[in-house]
Amino acid sequence: MKKIVIASNNVGKLNEIGAILVPLDIEIIAQSMLGVPEAGEPHFTFVENALAKARHASRHSDLPALADDSGICVDALHGAPGVHSARFADGPAAAGREAQDQRNNRKLLELLANETNRKAHYYCVIVLTRRADDPQPMICEAEWHGEIVRAPRGSGGFGYDPLFLIPDLRRTAAELAPENKNRISHRGLALAALAARLRPARPVRR
Repeated sequence: MKKIVIASNNVGKLNEIGAILVPLDIEIIAQSMLGVPEAGEPHFTFVENALAKARHASRHSDLPALADDSGICVDALHGAPGVHSARFADGPAAAGREAQDQRNNRKLLELLANETNRKAHYYCVIVLTRRADDPQPMICEAEWHGEIVRAPRGSGGFGYDPLFLIPDLRRTAAELAPENKNRISHRGLALAALAARLRPARPVRR
């Protein structure tokens, strides 16, 4: 498998995925480079959305495709925003990803203003389809547990990273260097599991 189309137009995700998979000598191609339109995400579960996006990208590109579906799940909100994390707050899509992230963060802080339970976790599922009708797609998942701070901190990352505190490090995800985040994050762990499955098996020494 020398080429994989990434079923995302999110620059932050593309950078994180590339950092982990490019060392495997796999060419990473963003779906926008091939004119693949974005797929809908109508499902109630992360894995169904990821499967739909991967199959959609494979169908349009005739290449293996990788998709992730991820989000933040907040205990006090009964798991919300969950699958709706990317579009949690209302607003014009034309304003761009960064503006949407800011709206999402503001809404989350407003909903948690009077909450003492700040526990949350990021969840990510990665799906790799070898072709659109692949009956055995590779599926890897991971979680990253932390807490929601009361005000944004840090300028790195994307999404809810400025609000997501890793208690052991006393830093938000947005305060971590990219290489450190990729090593411990939900997406980093899921991608590492996928990378392990994609590496050629070493011959057994006798």
